[in-house]
Amino acid sequence: MKKIIYHVGARLDVLEIVEWYERQDGPELADRFTRELEEYVEKLANSPLRYKDQKAIRRANLDRFPYHFLYRFIDEETIKILTVKHDRRRTSYGRRRR
Repeated sequence: MKKIIYHVGARLDVLEIVEWYERQDGPELADRFTRELEEYVEKLANSPLRYKDQKAIRRANLDRFPYHFLYRFIDEETIKILTVKHDRRRTSYGRRRR
């Protein structure tokens, strides 16, 4: 199992998304989003090559929410999540994060 770390910007992305869902539909929807994201991060830790490769950055799409996250390998044992973003957000968002 790989170690997962988050870019500080990715942590802020998640916080922003959760707060938006809480304002729109309450904490239950925000909790469902958080659980799905955590499930995908756990899958990533167990099988990091399973998601799409876009050069050195890989993309994992959530199923029930229109979001995805970008990540890269730091070393053989560590993966860094760079951004968590809406599928329709501009494609360059978060790509400069290291």
